[in-house]
Amino acid sequence: MFSASTITGFTTSAGLLVCIGSQNAFVLKQGLLRNHLFTIATICIVSDIVLICAGVAGIDKLIKYWPDLIEIIRYGGAAFLALASFTSAKQAWYGNSLLKPAGDDHMQLKKVVLACLGFTWLNPYVYIDTVFMIGSLSIPYSGIDKWQFAIGASLASVLWFTAIIYGSRFLLPLFRSARAWRILDVLIALTMVYLMLILLKAPLV
Repeated sequence: MFSASTITGFTTSAGLLVCIGSQNAFVLKQGLLRNHLFTIATICIVSDIVLICAGVAGIDKLIKYWPDLIEIIRYGGAAFLALASFTSAKQAWYGNSLLKPAGDDHMQLKKVVLACLGFTWLNPYVYIDTVFMIGSLSIPYSGIDKWQFAIGASLASVLWFTAIIYGSRFLLPLFRSARAWRILDVLIALTMVYLMLILLKAPLV
């Protein structure tokens, strides 16, 4: 039986992961091309776990030396989530979500690794989602609950990237539908609003 903190970590991470960005677009295309699947999934999963643990372990220590950081994270994160929600809602309304993966149709292993590392470690939104957002939302937890939260968040990452890389070819007909994109954007918008309200509802510490 999973603890409440593990479930919260899982749902929080899952809500952030489903936002279709440059990393997910790249992973999805390589999955459709059946191109070095295990390597790509491993890079994304390990990177996410490292960043999640860094956020959970380090955010509270930074706050001890910089107390105002918590408010910056709180309202900055809420503003980011509000913008993300608005963007998704706008895309749902106008039906203009686009998936434009980058890269060649066929890539050698070295190029795939470098591209995947770039989409992961050079992507500022990855840091916002993992280190800052998940890290800040873990602050109310302490002791074992904090790391159970991290385990839940990491588990969501494992399941997401495994599903998108290995199951992407089955989703191709679905993502050719404008209606499917609109439904996805609505769900993303609602998730972002929910996470924003969590940040604004009460002091994190």
